Amino acid sequence: MGGVCVEQAAKRNDLIEEEFENSPVPPQNRKSLFSVTMVWVGFPMIITSAVTGATLVQGLGFGRGLAAMILGNLLLFAYVGLLSALGAKNGLNFAMLASRTFGKRGYMFPSGLLSTLVIGWFAVQTGLTGTTLAGTFPVNPTVIAIVAGVLYLLLTLIGIRALSFIGILSAPLFVILGLYVAIEAVGSGQAIWSYQGNPEIALSFGVAVTLVFALFVDSGTLTADFTRWAKNRGHATFATFSAFPVANLVAMLIGGIIAASSSGTGDLFGAIAAKGGWLSAVAILFLFVNLGSVCSHCLYNAAVGWSSIVKGNMRVLAVILGIVGIVLAALGVWNYFIDWLNLLGVIVPPIGTIMIVDHYVTRRNDATADDQMRAKPFIAWLLGSTAALIANSYFPDVSTAVIGIVVSAFAYWLISLNESTVTTADLTAKSDV
Repeated sequence: MGGVCVEQAAKRNDLIEEEFENSPVPPQNRKSLFSVTMVWVGFPMIITSAVTGATLVQGLGFGRGLAAMILGNLLLFAYVGLLSALGAKNGLNFAMLASRTFGKRGYMFPSGLLSTLVIGWFAVQTGLTGTTLAGTFPVNPTVIAIVAGVLYLLLTLIGIRALSFIGILSAPLFVILGLYVAIEAVGSGQAIWSYQGNPEIALSFGVAVTLVFALFVDSGTLTADFTRWAKNRGHATFATFSAFPVANLVAMLIGGIIAASSSGTGDLFGAIAAKGGWLSAVAILFLFVNLGSVCSHCLYNAAVGWSSIVKGNMRVLAVILGIVGIVLAALGVWNYFIDWLNLLGVIVPPIGTIMIVDHYVTRRNDATADDQMRAKPFIAWLLGSTAALIANSYFPDVSTAVIGIVVSAFAYWLISLNESTVTTADLTAKSDV
């Protein structure tokens, strides 16, 4: 009897493992390349990406829409890839990396902002689960949203292992069903390459690139929460590449093909559910798995971020934040802050950009985080975000993401020149002694 109890406890420990929310992930606890890759590959291969791809093709035509997809995803790869490698270097999550750049207390501002934003997106996707299902089947959207939210919360409680598992399930399911719908659309539709777009949904190329980049910039900035589990920086970079451009581009391209060949919206769930019969059951499974992947990743990011801020337990924070998100989804208020979340997303790229410049350029030889609050990154963040917001309001045809990245990078590099020189001199003096 005692042996059985010990064995059952061991199995529970194998399932619910330490998440290291307040300390670096030790080398012996790092995950395999396959495991970390599945965490990232299952995240962007979702219905939302397919719908975005359809929007780009309808707004630009197939050729230019595809070019925007590629450019936006390459920009994501460069941005997220550099941050991913930082997380894997010493097993640090986003909050720990941010404390080195923004200060031991200053990091709470960017970390708190991002961790709150992803809770908003958790509520949005949970609410969408209910409304999407209710749009096709006679069900109560509020009840479905609550049930879905509870399921997504339980999945998140398992931790990083669950994110890998949901990726293993979600990505192949998306590819199979996505190709099925796309091939059917091509067979009964018009020529893809000659599609010039819908004049009523005109987009500028800069806005299209921003749409691609902004789709995952929030969790992309928080990528270290995932890639701190990688064995080395190469594994982290490969995992990022599997998401951007590969997985995200595949999802967007499927949506774009559907739009170009049949003027569809890229809504794979609706296309499959409309077939009826046993495919309706497949569509429902697909919806929950697909949006569950997004929601579990967002809730995990939020829980890890806030646990670092309040020095709490990731799973306790996941329950608290998950309940908040489920309530927002059930009340339907998520409809009112999608535009607000998108607007706040404009000020996110400078955060990651400043961290990249800080870790790779201005203070690459200084790993200390002694200051409580570092003013320079906040100044650069303000300048980059202000430039992005101005561009968003007055120059809608340009990419606000690119503007924010360029301005914040240059501003932080410029105001850190003296600090970089002093750090290098100090290191030289220490080595001479």
